[in-house]
Amino acid sequence: MFNPNPQLQIIQFDHRHRCIVVDDALIAPQKLRQFAVAQRSAFRPVDFNAYPGVYLPVSQELAAGLDAFFRQYVRSLFDARRLLQMHVRFSMVTLPPDALRPYQWLCHSDNNGVAPQESIQASVLYLFDDENLGGTSFYEAIRPADEMAVLFNDATRLSGDAFTERYGIKPGYMLGSNRYFARVGGIPAKWNRMIFYDGSLLHSGDILAPEKLSGDPAAGRLTLNGFFTCSRSAATKSL
Repeated sequence: MFNPNPQLQIIQFDHRHRCIVVDDALIAPQKLRQFAVAQRSAFRPVDFNAYPGVYLPVSQELAAGLDAFFRQYVRSLFDARRLLQMHVRFSMVTLPPDALRPYQWLCHSDNNGVAPQESIQASVLYLFDDENLGGTSFYEAIRPADEMAVLFNDATRLSGDAFTERYGIKPGYMLGSNRYFARVGGIPAKWNRMIFYDGSLLHSGDILAPEKLSGDPAAGRLTLNGFFTCSRSAATKSL
């Protein structure tokens, strides 16, 4: 299912931010999309995190394939000694901008709840043809940590109008830098391209054309998303 001879490219944005890019990640990617299309009625709204769309669990075979790919080719490129837990799912961004809550207007990280002695890596496999549906951008907070903590907390408790009035951030998907975040780089979407990155990095999908969002896997922003929780290296744990 996954390419047995992958070509990995390391894209270094700055001293801290980088992304691993694998083009032609699957041998027959159209089969995976066809499966998602056949299961379109089984997609459900995400109700366990802030993802603005729907998801579908994957088969054990597909999860095992991604697990093996991560272990063989990717894990050694991160502070990841041993894989402890993995979650994989199909996802589609579907919410129109005016339906987003303030916390969905911001970039985010995937490391909430991850213990200090553990790390988390994430992957996105783009399974759509229209590259205007958007890739992924990476960000860095540019305000003090305590100020950023207040911002993220307010994003969960304030109404949209109140949040905009306080922070000057307008409703909609995040695209580019603002007073609080600097965009440090991004990876354009491409059919059958898979990216891996440190889940502690701030990131956001580039929803460039929200009018094109769809709940149909044949036309929408269909991705395969993986999350890999690992133990850190012994050297990192001792710091």
